[in-house]
Amino acid sequence: MPYRICKTIEIESGHMLAKSRDNCRYPHGHSRQVELILESDALDRNDMVCDFSVLKIALKGFLDSFDHAMCINTKDPMYEAFKKTYGDRVIGFNDTDPTTEVIAEMIFDKVQESLKQYAGEKSQPYPLARMVRLVRVRVWETSTCWAEYGK
Repeated sequence: MPYRICKTIEIESGHMLAKSRDNCRYPHGHSRQVELILESDALDRNDMVCDFSVLKIALKGFLDSFDHAMCINTKDPMYEAFKKTYGDRVIGFNDTDPTTEVIAEMIFDKVQESLKQYAGEKSQPYPLARMVRLVRVRVWETSTCWAEYGK
């Protein structure tokens, strides 16, 4: 059985769900908790799956761009106005509503890419073994609702 670790990150972000028939079609925000589950079949030389600092370093740019951002379907009639007004604080989802399920998948893909890049750089302060795998991302939208994505 592999070893697993979990890192929880809090992000404040908003979204609009253009395909929704209720109030979710209007701009609204969430205090999201994002759980990152990583695993490895063996521990590294420090007896860890990986140091939690690896996640902090590898994900800083991405998390900074996502925190206090508004996620919007690019087909939403207000997308262009929001993007023009708020620039990089608006994250467009190509013809897709940024539901919590979709956001979980996007975060999974970005984290996986960031960890791969981190592992490939020899000058990093903390080791990350290539055998470390991102198993899943769980995104809590509220204290009672979450969505999860993993491969």
